[in-house]
Amino acid sequence: MSGLEQFGNDPWWVIGLKVVLIFVVLVLLTLFNIWWERRVVARMQHRIGPNVHGPFGLLQSLADGVKLALKEDIIPKAADKVVYLLAPVIVVVPAFVTFAVIPFGPEVNFFGERTPLQLTDMPVAVLFVMAIASIGIYGIVLGGWAGGSTYSLLGGLRSSAQMISYEVAMGLALVSVFLYAGSMSTSEIVAAQEDWWFGLTLAPSFIIYCIAMVGETNRAPFDLPEAEGELVGGFHTEYSSLKFALFFLAEYINMATVSALATTLFLGGWRAPFWIDEVWAGANEGYWPLLWFFGKVMFFIFLFIWLRGSLPRLRYDQFMALGWKVLIPVSLVWIVAVATLKVIDLEGGLSQRTLMIMFGVALAACIALFFVGGDSDPAETQAPGPVVVGAGGFPVPSLPEGGAVRGAAKPLTFGTPHQTVTSDHVSEDVSS
Repeated sequence: MSGLEQFGNDPWWVIGLKVVLIFVVLVLLTLFNIWWERRVVARMQHRIGPNVHGPFGLLQSLADGVKLALKEDIIPKAADKVVYLLAPVIVVVPAFVTFAVIPFGPEVNFFGERTPLQLTDMPVAVLFVMAIASIGIYGIVLGGWAGGSTYSLLGGLRSSAQMISYEVAMGLALVSVFLYAGSMSTSEIVAAQEDWWFGLTLAPSFIIYCIAMVGETNRAPFDLPEAEGELVGGFHTEYSSLKFALFFLAEYINMATVSALATTLFLGGWRAPFWIDEVWAGANEGYWPLLWFFGKVMFFIFLFIWLRGSLPRLRYDQFMALGWKVLIPVSLVWIVAVATLKVIDLEGGLSQRTLMIMFGVALAACIALFFVGGDSDPAETQAPGPVVVGAGGFPVPSLPEGGAVRGAAKPLTFGTPHQTVTSDHVSEDVSS
């Protein structure tokens, strides 16, 4: 059996065991990702990172989780207790459910039963992932509102606006994948990438998705709902103990979810890289594809960590303008281009080589226009005219003679008359 026919035939104990394994793998992957993030960022900042608990500090995340769960659970007086307790559950449950349609590998011998390394699949599996992931937004909004704090409410509103905006760009980036694969089933999309990965043939969609997935997960440099200088901690400011741990768990599982989806849709899923597949015929058989799948997922997780350790946080208006004014329009134009090329290819009007040449010329023209349309020569820029102060405006003092700015900083002078230390140099006064 192949395609969707291989699903829905497993015994009940195989389905139950798959569910348990997915849950355990996600929890262990979260503990590892927390440790890995702390180690990688420490190396970037010339620090050591966790290295005490367990070999290489691997048990540090487990120790932190136990400590967090055993802390005192504080519920604010102004909180709506029912919604306050329900919000973390609404966030963390969809994070686990989305992995139900992610393919980890081909059919294998699973304790005597032939079954695919995937819990289930459906004709609209990718839409199922997007829909389930959207439910987590309700938990964030409700958590920010139920805390009874202005800071958490503003953080929840920010997060909801951010996630909705970047889900639009993310969904549009996937349309070209559906057009080329001819299906929305995750297993069939992986099968369609047997020759070429969509990350290469549909590079603009891949780039847009990578940007959108960082904004979707509220990670740096797009972690504006958790801007400590403005909103303390964001939507989870009033949460503590195990409920805060659930929000933390959901964030890292969502990172794994968008990474697994990017692997499935753009990097060939569980298939081995090209050079390995050509040399080793059995690279895509048995349980070996698990290695390729998680290797690609960890590549995206490293990308998340790298961005956090390298880039500063954006301003909120810049962040929203990037989503609505750049990513979404570019996605719409790219969808039209891909659909046009697909129709021409199906009708046999042009060869694949001709289409690629046309696309390359169009891309080069766009890049050239991008650079040509830059700023003009500074030498040709006219000097600004005099500042005219209107009625009720603030007076503008004129510059003193010589062009020096009034109130400019002067070198600092310290010490005795025999020794003068300035901000520029040290001089010795030998006069008596």
